[in-house]
Amino acid sequence: MAKRWVLKDAGSTEVIEHLATELNISPVLANLLAHRAISSFEEARFFFRPSELHLYDPFLMQDMEKAIDRIDLAIARNEKFLVFGDYDVDGTTAVSLVYSFFKKHHGNIEYYIPDRYKEGYGISTQGIDYAAEHGFTLIIALDCGIKSVDKIAYANTLNIDFIICDHHLPGDELPDAVAILDPKRADCDYPYKELSGCGIGFKLAQAYTQKHDLPFEQVAEYYDLAAISIACDIVHITGENRVLAHLGLQKINNDPCIGIKTLMEVSGRGGPYTISDVVFSLGPRINAAGRIADAKDAVKLLIACHEDKAKEQGLLINSRNAERKGHDQQITDEALGMIDSDEALIKRKSTVVFNENWHKGVIGIVASRLTEKYYRPTVVLTRSNGHVAGSARSVLGYDLYEALCGCSDLLIQFGGHRYAAGLTMKPENVDAFMHRFEEVVSTSISEEQLTQQIVIDAELNLSDIDSKFFRIMAQFAPFGPENMAPVFLTKNVYVSGNAGLVGGNHIKMNIIQPWSAAFSCIAFNHGEYLPMLKPNVPFDVCYTIEENVWREQRSIQLNIKGIRFSSV
Repeated sequence: MAKRWVLKDAGSTEVIEHLATELNISPVLANLLAHRAISSFEEARFFFRPSELHLYDPFLMQDMEKAIDRIDLAIARNEKFLVFGDYDVDGTTAVSLVYSFFKKHHGNIEYYIPDRYKEGYGISTQGIDYAAEHGFTLIIALDCGIKSVDKIAYANTLNIDFIICDHHLPGDELPDAVAILDPKRADCDYPYKELSGCGIGFKLAQAYTQKHDLPFEQVAEYYDLAAISIACDIVHITGENRVLAHLGLQKINNDPCIGIKTLMEVSGRGGPYTISDVVFSLGPRINAAGRIADAKDAVKLLIACHEDKAKEQGLLINSRNAERKGHDQQITDEALGMIDSDEALIKRKSTVVFNENWHKGVIGIVASRLTEKYYRPTVVLTRSNGHVAGSARSVLGYDLYEALCGCSDLLIQFGGHRYAAGLTMKPENVDAFMHRFEEVVSTSISEEQLTQQIVIDAELNLSDIDSKFFRIMAQFAPFGPENMAPVFLTKNVYVSGNAGLVGGNHIKMNIIQPWSAAFSCIAFNHGEYLPMLKPNVPFDVCYTIEENVWREQRSIQLNIKGIRFSSV
């Protein structure tokens, strides 16, 4: 599928010149800083040298004092308290962090993860009933709860207090909890708004150490969990998140907790780990526990104190991930077959596919894969508990949630945001939903939104890429949302030597410009361009710059994102 190439506008000339002079860097790198709203030497120093000194005072967060006071009271009274969290990576890492931290200060503590299929997302009535039946008087809810007004009211009738640690946008009414930690509260002046759910848990632990004058190392040992949550929950890697991600990657690569070390070993992926490695290697394994069986298995691994127990849990989770991949591949193949065999479905501006036998735990992954393939709003449906459940994904710039609002009369419930959502409907409404969703999308989406784009940060000559350029550019990491790896455009390059296919549909080649050295390139899933890649034919490329390590030899490699010929 052809993609649009979109070159970002350059930043302020004055700012770029100032940064290039002050930092002794190229204008291209100075422009990358300007794109990140950096305009001074001090801001650049903060950006390039993230440190725990850059973490904000946790008591700047609304209700933090109340939360710590309630925990202190619970510990003083030897109350039983329960750490409750969602079943995804953010929730399980958050529960693991907060449980492990407070377990060292209070023995009367347990954790609870709701069942994805029986209880669904967020605070559940079953979870509250469990707490009441087992004598818990305080629940710390992580990565959920900000909209659980009715559930918290129910807990209050049972004399169970809640501390909510959430990072989602609040509704019009806040729950009647003892404390609500959420930087997105309208009345919260905390300087950074984009923390993950686990990040909120980290701030709670940080506040406890700060109030009780405990060594900061007691909370710093959980940097690795915070980094995994940041990577896998796709939150912004800016500001405090970038500091936590930077410090967390250092811990993952140098001194991970026993559970994460085991997970790295069973994954077979060698280090050093980047944010991308965490997302594609560690995240799916942690998620697989809840998708296939019980998310508590992920927590058991992440809180493990002994290598034998961690190994047992790591192997279990790895087997769950293998099972998840089997379901994922099978369902993806079946869904692709449905679409490719139906001319009407191919021509639509949306994708809705349904099979009552598909595994509910992986339909979100399948929806993402179908969106990548056809690049249009996508819903994947299956039967669940007598209803039809769905997972939806969107494309850049198109508000999926608004589209579902246009189908709300056909749905039992739905929720999410502009790019991802979940929904439930009666089985008899499936056909009507398929037609309505296509009607809504086709009348509200633009052709531009239906064409995937590559956003390019700057134009570059190959001769501009040297060891100093790469060394400084690498310090822009860790990369992720709002701080993506820079994409560069170079025009009129030529193949040097022969280009060839590797791994099926990937191109391996060297490229040059007349005044430059040759650079090694890998172009994933670009095999269709191979017949046109001749030594005397110029073409344009857009790419990221990365380090390739082969047999302990390090070299700069260009990861090609797009190839364009003037004749195409």
